[in-house]
Amino acid sequence: MSVAPAVDRRQVEQIVREIVLRQVGAGAHEPNLVVSVSARHAHLTDEHVEVLFGKGATLTPMKDLYQDGYFAAEETVMVVGPRKRMLPSVRILGPTRPESQVELAFTDAISLGLDLPVRASGKIDGTPGCVLVGPKGVVELDKGVIRAERHVHMGPKDAEFYGVKDKDRMSLRVHSSCTTVFEDLLVRVGEGIKLETHLDTDEGNACNLDHASKVELFV
Repeated sequence: MSVAPAVDRRQVEQIVREIVLRQVGAGAHEPNLVVSVSARHAHLTDEHVEVLFGKGATLTPMKDLYQDGYFAAEETVMVVGPRKRMLPSVRILGPTRPESQVELAFTDAISLGLDLPVRASGKIDGTPGCVLVGPKGVVELDKGVIRAERHVHMGPKDAEFYGVKDKDRMSLRVHSSCTTVFEDLLVRVGEGIKLETHLDTDEGNACNLDHASKVELFV
């Protein structure tokens, strides 16, 4: 005797929600999903900016990022790991933060000789440290080096559309020559935030994101 598969209530609710929203017409919210590769980078405190680049130094915006108010700075630092292995020019992202943090891909961590935990940005307790070298000084971090877990930023309207809330989990399907589904993306909801998924360079390369024909976000 055949047995019907169990119905996933959340998937049914999402399908119904999307159909209803489409039928509402032009007034309905239409998500604009952007999938970005977040290459290795560092976040610094004001104090560490001055140590690395000189007294009174501030970050110099070079390029605006997709999220309003965030930028890639002209400044870079050398990241030094165990046994003096190093990454020579790691970009700093602004604005400054309360704690310094370095985000690397898995292959970066292998290159440095670090065993990195996968963490949400800002969750750095119990993580490895490294040495940062700038043109004017050196900072030794006793913690703060992570592999950032894949995540999706969104505003309240996008969260309503997908039927999720802050800290929920979603999946991302990338259609390409290497079609891939990434599961367990951390949902981060905030006012004034654009819909954007962040993968690291290893993940982006694995799914051939640069040549993707379609991307889908789903619960």
